[in-house]
Amino acid sequence: MSQHLPVLQVVVPLLAAPLAALVRRPRLSWLVAFLAALWAFGVAVALLHHVLSVGPISYHIGDWAPPWGIEYRVDQVNAFVLLIVSGIAAVVLPYARASVEWEIENERIPLFYTALILCMTGLLGISVTGDVFNVFVFLEISSLSAYALIAMGQDRRALTAAYQYLIMGSVGATFIVIGIGLMYVMTGTLNMADLAQRLPAMEANRTIPVAFAFLTVGISLKLALFPLHLWLPNAYAYAPSTVTSFIASTATKVAVYMLLRFVFTVFGAAFSFDVMNIDRILTPLALAAIVFMSLSAIYQPNVKRLLAYSSVAQIGYMVLGISLASVFGVAAGILHLFNHALIKGALFMAMGCVMYRVGSVRIEAMAGLGRTMPFTMAAFVIGGLSLIGVPLTVGFISKLYLVRAALEQGMWPVAVLVLVGSLLAVIYVWKVVEVAYFRQPIGDGSIREAPLSLLLPTWVLVLANIWFGVDAKLTAGVAIRAAQTLLGVGS
Repeated sequence: MSQHLPVLQVVVPLLAAPLAALVRRPRLSWLVAFLAALWAFGVAVALLHHVLSVGPISYHIGDWAPPWGIEYRVDQVNAFVLLIVSGIAAVVLPYARASVEWEIENERIPLFYTALILCMTGLLGISVTGDVFNVFVFLEISSLSAYALIAMGQDRRALTAAYQYLIMGSVGATFIVIGIGLMYVMTGTLNMADLAQRLPAMEANRTIPVAFAFLTVGISLKLALFPLHLWLPNAYAYAPSTVTSFIASTATKVAVYMLLRFVFTVFGAAFSFDVMNIDRILTPLALAAIVFMSLSAIYQPNVKRLLAYSSVAQIGYMVLGISLASVFGVAAGILHLFNHALIKGALFMAMGCVMYRVGSVRIEAMAGLGRTMPFTMAAFVIGGLSLIGVPLTVGFISKLYLVRAALEQGMWPVAVLVLVGSLLAVIYVWKVVEVAYFRQPIGDGSIREAPLSLLLPTWVLVLANIWFGVDAKLTAGVAIRAAQTLLGVGS
């Protein structure tokens, strides 16, 4: 069975999705979803171990050799992304059991888990496939299920947020499929490796730069790159707590992976940076995201919305690393994919705990929670320190690599703006900490700590923020090897 792991990574969750709906009982549907996530995580660990010790895996669907058949290809880059998506899902689903029962109507819970598994399956499929049209198919699977998940939020504004995401997501998907279609017309192939071989001979043809532009804009919409981020704040703010925790930790990360794969693997770094000069677009937009979105976060009264604007700023860090087009720069971007998933997962899950007990995540409603919900707020504080980039947390590792990459190229103003982003993060994290720890509790003091079923998964991610901040040998090593693979340089 081990040789079939790349396809089983997708097939098993895909089969589990309708099963979760058919069992009809909320607890059973949760169990199906949890087992599917555990399976995906186990497979992701096995695939990462294989590519690190043996090398890339090429799996031919139906035993049809590429480019005629569909290829699933796993290397250091997407093996890392598979680990992020499945790992977050495996932690979020134990958390979901109590949170979903509180936020979602009982009869809709099986459908909720079906959509959640489909969303995970789509993200895994995008990551593992070596066929560009399959990327679009899996993108639609993850996106359509994400729209449904967001619309299930308690607040009626969740419907508007889901509709806005639907419109923006559809525009992005249309741009992507047009770009893929243009490449297919010119090359007659959809296989990524085959495209990488054929496209250099067609650089002079105007269709290829147009395809590149369509794909870049479409993917930028999906990853919420400033100023194409307008769908994200409402989607994160009004979605159910479980959905926000999962999507914030995975969906935009997979979109960043798509950008990496198309820019470095399909088109190649020489075409992307020397011919198309994509760095002249990505670098200023990334820096603008870091500064302006951090400033926007400071003025948000809703903590989930605050963290949503912070996510757009953090996406800026990832894109900035990619735009530097060096081993350390790309490694910093890839490393921040993993680290930011841990950070935002912990923070949004902590806010889910607050929502469960308080019924609100507005800053004024969190007065005194440092005393009444000490473990929840301690989780938020540690996640906030990691977001700022304090030493011994994963956020520090990401920013250290990013600053080093900028200084290597003599771009000290870029390094300064990275540090400015951290200082702005201090302000908006402190806003929450000040209210929670230095104000008197509201009401009769009946608010209790969140249940263990919510706290334990939250603290798994919190401790991971510290563990991989103290010992970053594994994550940084994988990120550097992945960057070397993308840039085509030796170890």
